[in-house]
Formats: sequence, structure tokens, C-alpha cells
Amino acid sequence: MTIPMATPTASRWLTSYYFVRAGVSAAWVAAAVTVGPTMSPVAAALLVAYPAWDAAANLADAQRNGGWRANTSQVVNAAISVVTALAVAVALGRSLHAVLAVFGIWAILAGLLQLATGIRRWSTGAQWAMVLSGAQSALAGVFFLTKATGVAAPGLADLAPYAAFGAFYFLLSAVWLTLARYRRDGAEMRSARSKAAA
Repeated sequence: MTIPMATPTASRWLTSYYFVRAGVSAAWVAAAVTVGPTMSPVAAALLVAYPAWDAAANLADAQRNGGWRANTSQVVNAAISVVTALAVAVALGRSLHAVLAVFGIWAILAGLLQLATGIRRWSTGAQWAMVLSGAQSALAGVFFLTKATGVAAPGLADLAPYAAFGAFYFLLSAVWLTLARYRRDGAEMRSARSKAAA
């Protein structure tokens, strides 16, 4: 099922949503790089907050664009992210390897669901970036699971590139939609002027 969202209001919301998600992800990366070498309470909070934020963002976007019933992939994604946040909190009491394993499973599932959402929303524009982001997230999850079984102790900074790529794809989608809206508005203005001149 493809949900039509190409209305100006929906397009503006999606553009703003992608900009916000890019900004939050970039801020998370900056914080992760700063406190990454240590496992402080701040680092632990960042690890729990990342999937929790993803859950809240998916629910907000789904509700704004047709409601939760019409956006099953996002609602399921949000539910998985909530479970992930709780699982990370528990894994923090065990080891960083356990935390990375949780993130690996989450990255795979969330990536596949994001890919599905991007395909379903293809007609809205800029969804190719979301599809690529989802596919890359799934691949990153496999890498996390592999590293979680290794000997070297992982750290918060190991997750920073994953979040950075997420920020990049969200920013790319936002800019793409913005440019598309400017082109569309320009075409409409030229058409209106032509009609007035005639």
C-alpha cells in the first residue's frame, strides 16, 4: 500500500522532520565522540536515548502522515526501538559487547523497516536516500554483531559512524525535498504568469 503524501503540507512536514532527525543524529555523534572513550553515566544515557528517540520520531511521523494504522512499518519500528532502549539499559549492566550485540540486532531490524517505509513512500520524493539508509543500517547491524563476538572492547565511539551516516541520509532527503519544492513552486509561478499574459 502506498500512502499519497505529496501534498504541500505533507511535504513541508517531511522536510522539517528529516532536518530535525539529521540535527539530532549529528548532535548525538558529537556527544558520542566527546564521551566515547569513557563509559560514564552520560555515555550510558546516550546509548539508551538513541533508540528511544528513534521510537518517538517514528511514532510522531506516522501519526502526522495518515495515522498509526496506515503506517505499520513505522509503528513496528517504534516498538522495536522501545524494546531496544530497554535491552540496552539491561545490557549496560553486563558488558559493552552485549550492548553492541543489541545495537546490531536493532540496526538490522530498524534498517529493514526503514527500507520498507521508504519503498511505500516512494511517490513523495527523496525516498531513495531512505532506502539506501535502511539497507546500510542492516549491513551495519551485521558488522556490529560480528564485532560483538570479538575480543577488543567496543566503545560508544564505535557507534558514531553509524549515527553519522543516518544524519547524512536524513539531511540529504531534507535538502532534496526542499529543492524539489522550490522547483515546483517556480514552475507554478511561471505557469501562472504565462496564463496571465495570455
